[in-house]
Order: sequence, then structure tokens, then C-alpha cells
Amino acid sequence: METSLFTKIVKGEIPAYKVAEDDRYLAFLDVFPTTKGHTLVIPKQQVDYIFDLDEEVYIGLMAFARKVALAVEKVVPCKRIGVAVVGLEVPHAHVHLIPLNSMQDMNFANKQKFSKEEFEETAAKIKAAYEQ
Repeated sequence: METSLFTKIVKGEIPAYKVAEDDRYLAFLDVFPTTKGHTLVIPKQQVDYIFDLDEEVYIGLMAFARKVALAVEKVVPCKRIGVAVVGLEVPHAHVHLIPLNSMQDMNFANKQKFSKEEFEETAAKIKAAYEQ
């Protein structure tokens, strides 16, 4: 299996706006977000399809994603955090956490642009909320 973009991020070969990490999971801002604070949560182990994850890793991923979502919700004004698993663009299981104010915020064709400074500031705020 070819090394995925996300595995390269895990290995530090590609930079990312990391917001949370432990020995098994990583969360970082999506650089092609639908909304401010759009976060990707991944297992560090590269498995293409989320339902091919072993049950323990899958349950751990969802628990980790929940904690990250609660941090995002504290930082980004929104009605709730939407969750999506699509898995077609990158062959590495991942969960999208998307701050929602309307259903349009879940439209993956509707990409937002943010500056490097905006990404850094948002990531730092989410990380601080996660670590509380």
C-alpha cells in the first residue's frame, strides 16, 4: 500500500495545523475546509476504509473525535459539530468534524479560504481547549 498523505503528516514529512494528538490518533485542521475549524481526525495506523479498522481502534477513534469536537465547539461559534465520513479522497480512514450553522456548511464543494495566520490561530485555540 502506498503511503497516504495523512501517514506523511503523522511521520512529520508534511506539515499540518495539529490540534490534538496521542499515541494512536491525530487531529488537524483541514486545509480545504468547508467552514472555519473544519478538523480531520485520523488513526495514526494507515487503514483505507474506516469500517476495516479493528473495533478497538474504531471505538478509540470515535472517542478521540468526540473530545476534539467538544474543543472545536468551544472555540468556533456554531450551532453544533457535524460529523462526516466520506473516505474517497485520501486512502486513510478519517472523520470530518465540521462546525455547522446551516446544512450548507456540510457541502464539500463549498471550500473556504483562510490565511496561514488564521489556520495557526484557530489550531492554537482548539488545541488549548482540547488540553483543558
